[in-house]
Amino acid sequence: MEAGHINMDDLFGNDAPTPDTAGTATPSAAAPLASRFRPRTLDEFAGQEHILGPGKLLRRAIEADRITSIILFGPPGTGKTSLAQIIARATSCHFERLSGVESSVADIRRTVAAASNRLANAGRKTILFIDEIHRFNKAQQDVLLPDVESGVVRLIGATTHNPFFYVNAPLVSRSQVFQLEPLAPEHLAELLRRALADPERGIGSMGVEVADDAIRHLATQADGDARKALNSLEVGALTTPRGPDGIIRIDLGIAEQCIQRKAVVYDADEDGHYDTISAFIKSMRGGDPDAALYWLAKMLYAGEDIRFIARRIVICAAEDVGMADPRALMVAVAAQQAVEFVGMPEARIPLAEATVYVATAPKSNAAYLGVDAALADVKSGVTLEIPRHLRDTHYKGAARLQHGEGYQYSHDFPEAVAQQDYLPAPRVYYEPTDRGFEKDITERLARWRRLRNTPGGTT
Repeated sequence: MEAGHINMDDLFGNDAPTPDTAGTATPSAAAPLASRFRPRTLDEFAGQEHILGPGKLLRRAIEADRITSIILFGPPGTGKTSLAQIIARATSCHFERLSGVESSVADIRRTVAAASNRLANAGRKTILFIDEIHRFNKAQQDVLLPDVESGVVRLIGATTHNPFFYVNAPLVSRSQVFQLEPLAPEHLAELLRRALADPERGIGSMGVEVADDAIRHLATQADGDARKALNSLEVGALTTPRGPDGIIRIDLGIAEQCIQRKAVVYDADEDGHYDTISAFIKSMRGGDPDAALYWLAKMLYAGEDIRFIARRIVICAAEDVGMADPRALMVAVAAQQAVEFVGMPEARIPLAEATVYVATAPKSNAAYLGVDAALADVKSGVTLEIPRHLRDTHYKGAARLQHGEGYQYSHDFPEAVAQQDYLPAPRVYYEPTDRGFEKDITERLARWRRLRNTPGGTT
């Protein structure tokens, strides 16, 4: 591809945005496409139907102006900032933005004081958007609590980290948490086509035509990140010379360069990639090493990413072999590390070894089913209290709370099995099979249950 002259300020410029009536910002014409093409309404927002579809909780709250404080978490480019700005517009709130990386306690206090004055004098509410809220330390997060609780500000926090681990529990308890998922390729493809057609905020006035397979490639290789997909499209439009007819044409080869990922094509249709990896996994799961090796060879010959293949083997070892042969996961992880270390063409050898091991190992998905059953309980709101005798005792004051009282040290009992409960209510999540190593586990767990329930701890 012949590249023309690029004005880097045009491509990555940070021109000052123009404030709109909601206090959000309208990006200038020189801003990158991903910034200019942010959705302005819920109807323009791509994906996230699980929280923004018709009748879903967050959409209802926005439309009814019943937003209190929320935390949005998900990968980059899924629309956290855009959604916060949409909420501000839809609810006619003033929009203030702080950064978890740059903002101080003084910035928080100043912003909250202004919000309080705005509410008292003009009756206008303020949405305080904090990007990367997980970067705030405990003191910074604690400063927010009184004003979030009193309603002086409506907090919208954005984070790529699970807030239940990285945000203070008091702040999380005062907020509704919504998880944003990576955008599906079909959502990204639609977003790219809209940007191509929009002459005002998109690149519709540039005279750009993009081949269908190039759009599919950008949408697939962007990894669910709208920002990456849109900026890759703009790179192509700004660096591709016009044809004799004045049209900028972006084909698959140019799209590969723009997003810096090679297209994987196994056959004439786009399903080849997905169908082949599906056949590979199902062959290992089904215990056919010959078929698994054939599909592995086909992917290697086609130039598939060897890291992708290694990841799928690791997943299959954990999901489909599981505890029937725990060494399968060890072999798969060793292969994944070897692939990183040696590269192709030698990487085909540890990949083949791991493929054959997983394919020929006894199979059990009991551990996989068990953790999903436990997650389903947690997600459905079944929160079990931690028994007092299991709570931490390694801090001052734990004894006054009776933490650890009555705990029995397992090693003081036969087979290191004490007569005590580890959940406040009985649950069975892991049900081992009678295949491979799990046959031993089944017998061991039955014996331990007898020990746990027999007075004196003997069978």
